[in-house]
Amino acid sequence: MSLSAILALGQTALELALFNSLTVLALFLSYAMLNVCDLSTDGCYALGAAVGAVVAIAGHPWLSIPAAMGAGMLSGLVTAVLQTRMGVNSLLAGIIVNTGLYSVNIWIMGGSSLLNMNKTVTVFTILKEALKGTPAAGLYALIIGLVAVTAVILFQTAFLRTKLGLAIRATGDNPDMVRSSSINPAFTTTVGLCVSNSFTALSGCLLAQSQKSVTVDIGSGMVTVALASLLIGGVFLGKKSIPLRAVGAVLGAFVFRLVYTIALRFNLPAFMLKLISSVIVVIAISGPYLKKEFPNIRRRWSARFGKGGAA
Repeated sequence: MSLSAILALGQTALELALFNSLTVLALFLSYAMLNVCDLSTDGCYALGAAVGAVVAIAGHPWLSIPAAMGAGMLSGLVTAVLQTRMGVNSLLAGIIVNTGLYSVNIWIMGGSSLLNMNKTVTVFTILKEALKGTPAAGLYALIIGLVAVTAVILFQTAFLRTKLGLAIRATGDNPDMVRSSSINPAFTTTVGLCVSNSFTALSGCLLAQSQKSVTVDIGSGMVTVALASLLIGGVFLGKKSIPLRAVGAVLGAFVFRLVYTIALRFNLPAFMLKLISSVIVVIAISGPYLKKEFPNIRRRWSARFGKGGAA
C-alpha cells in the first residue's frame, strides 16, 4: 500500500471518528456523568440524520444543524419523562424510545427508508466550494468535524462547571444526596439527557450530510460503537479533568474507527463488522480488569500446572 493510500485511509478514519465522537461525548455526559445508560442512542442518531437531511433538502443547510439538535433534545425529553415521571426503568425507557423512533424517522423521511442528498446543498458542499483552489480543499470534512468536536468539548467543559452542571454530576454520583440538598434529580436528569441527545443528533446529522445519504438504520449499533470508544478513551487518559476525559473520548473514537477501517482493508464480509464491534467492546470493558487480575491468574495457573508437571 502506498503512502498516499495510507494517508487517505487515515484521513477517512479521522473524519468518521470526529463525527462519531460527538455521540461518544453524548454518552460521556449521560453515562459517565449522569450515570444513565441511554439505549435510545441508535434511534436518536438516525433522528438527527433524518431531520438534518429533510431540512437541508428543503433548502436550509445551516438550519439543518440546530433543527437536528432540537429533535435530539425532544428525544431526550421523552426518554427522561418516561424515567422520571412515569416510573419506567432507564434501560427500558431507552429501548421504548429507540423502537418508537424507527417509525418516527420513516415518517420524517416521507415514508421512505432512504433519502438521497447527492444534489443537495449542505454545510459540507458550502465549505468545499469556499476552499476550492486552496491547500485545504480536500480537508473540508475534517475541518467541520474538528470545529464541531471542539465546540462540544468547550461547551461541555463550561457547562459541567456551572451550578446546574455540578448538580448533574452530583445526581450521577449520589441522587439521594442531591435530593436532600433540595435539588430535583428528575430535573437534572431531564436536562442531562436533553443535552446529550442533542449531541447524538448532531453527530447523525453531520455524518448523513458528509456521506450524502440517509437510511433509516444509519444509527444501528451506534450505542455499541460509542460505548466502546468511551471505554477505550478511559484506558488512555483515565479519570482526570473533564476536558482531558472528553479528549480521551475523542481519542477512543479514533482508535475504534482505525481498527474498524483496518478490518475493512482485510476484505472481511460486511456481516462480520458487528462481531468486530462486539469484540472491541469486550476488550475495552474487560481489559483493565484482566490487567489488574493478571498476576493472580498467572499465579493460579502456575500453581495448577506446576503441580501437574511435577506429578
